[in-house]
Amino acid sequence: MSNFNGLGMSLGNLSLLSKAKTRSISSENRTGGKGKGGMAAADPEGPARELGTGWKCKAWDAIAPGEIFMLAEIDGPGAIQSIWLTGSIGRDLILRIYWDGQDNPSVECPAGDFFACPWMDPKNPRTTMHHPRVNSVPVAVNPKNGMNCFWEMPFRKHCRITMENIHPTENATLFFQINYTLTEVPADVAYFHAQFRRTNPLPYKEVYTIVDGIKGQGHYVGTSMGWGINNNGWWGEGEIKFFMDGDDEFPTICGTGTEDYFGGSYNWDVDNQYQEYTTAYLGMHQVIKPDGLYVANQRHSMYRWHIMDPIRFEADLKVTIQALGWRDGGHFLPGMHDMCSVAYWYQTIPAAIFPPLPSRDELEII
Repeated sequence: MSNFNGLGMSLGNLSLLSKAKTRSISSENRTGGKGKGGMAAADPEGPARELGTGWKCKAWDAIAPGEIFMLAEIDGPGAIQSIWLTGSIGRDLILRIYWDGQDNPSVECPAGDFFACPWMDPKNPRTTMHHPRVNSVPVAVNPKNGMNCFWEMPFRKHCRITMENIHPTENATLFFQINYTLTEVPADVAYFHAQFRRTNPLPYKEVYTIVDGIKGQGHYVGTSMGWGINNNGWWGEGEIKFFMDGDDEFPTICGTGTEDYFGGSYNWDVDNQYQEYTTAYLGMHQVIKPDGLYVANQRHSMYRWHIMDPIRFEADLKVTIQALGWRDGGHFLPGMHDMCSVAYWYQTIPAAIFPPLPSRDELEII
């Protein structure tokens, strides 16, 4: 990560002065302009009606059904430094980020999935009784559903961030704050990308693809996954594989098991119970258990951030993971699970066009 001229800071260089300019976009300052925050007029029927301008008059926005809402449009050079969201966070809100005038997004994810919370469904409280918590370096999810990310996202010419409400009839509520810096961006700095995928159910004996078709030079920095279990017994024997720079049938990097990749071991089993955890770079932070009535499937949420060990590629990258459980006689059972993921990486642009985002029916948590 670059620490050049105000792009990124750490405790080691936090005392250094910089000519970078700090800005922020929210419902209270839609342009991020200097001295332009808190200027909204008070709603005659709102809580600040007796206080007037400057007293929290515009804290959130409503996104109409089918609307693509412009969160931010910024002329560079600069870098997004943090994003905070809350509100109607779920699969009906689609986050997209475009760099330097590209027609195709470099980030395209349902909002909850982007923050490593794949099973959030604000319209179905039975699936969100266990509100997720994430306590990691680039992503933090705090009570109650406060979504934060600190991925550094540099751009040279322009940044455009949108949120689409794909619900056919209902408004979405969105609170947000996007903090960024205007500063020079070195020539060797790459662009942030994130891509969502889902397969439900995974066909028998097929391998789940986390990401494919990455072209260009870059480094892979993270995986978040949701895994809905459709069979009894342990399900996480599958290996993750990284095919890079011309690998054909066999990958350069091969893991040893699902829980191993996410930093755990031995089925995450402590006294016959799944043990949740959330750490700086690894987590299995949510287990939704069947309730005997409406919640029929066990679901897991996991993340693995390759911040200390980025996976570098020069020309291409494909990432897959197997779904394997056990059957009688010590044989592997290829799972047919509800699997979704977000892959996070940095690379040069233009990037390859993403596959089409699943339809609303295909995104639904069922």
